[in-house]
Amino acid sequence: MDERNLEPLLSVAVAEAEPDDVMPPVEAPAGWSAARREAFREFHRASFAGLDGPTRTLMYAILAGGEVVGMVRMSRCDEPGVVETGMWLGRSARGQGLGVAALRELMDAAAAAGMQAVVADTTRGNVGAVEVLRKCGAKLLVNGERVHAEICLDATPPVL
Repeated sequence: MDERNLEPLLSVAVAEAEPDDVMPPVEAPAGWSAARREAFREFHRASFAGLDGPTRTLMYAILAGGEVVGMVRMSRCDEPGVVETGMWLGRSARGQGLGVAALRELMDAAAAAGMQAVVADTTRGNVGAVEVLRKCGAKLLVNGERVHAEICLDATPPVL
């Protein structure tokens, strides 16, 4: 992520996602108010310095047909060699295999950065995310409505 794809990402978020699905909660009027849009920009700009920056987060725009359709990120965990991931796709980009492709690219980037594992947390109701994690070889641990995923980067992901 950088300045040149930040506004296209915001445009996708506004058109095809709810604020709470694509950024941390902020004190701002409901919906995509001007204040919430600026908070979205600042949230993403804070990670421009990458894994060694203050947020310890590296974000990537997800592209399809040369257009920004979502975002995937990895953030250093306190445990050495482990990063936590999260992603979102605009509604029109879902169900096309882009989430699996993006997570596999992120896994390659994490391994190249010396990481041994990628983890994620979601809910059982987030069926799309659970399926992406499963297809990428995650070990899924279910606790009530919460799902914790662990992907060992030494393992070969399943072939689809």
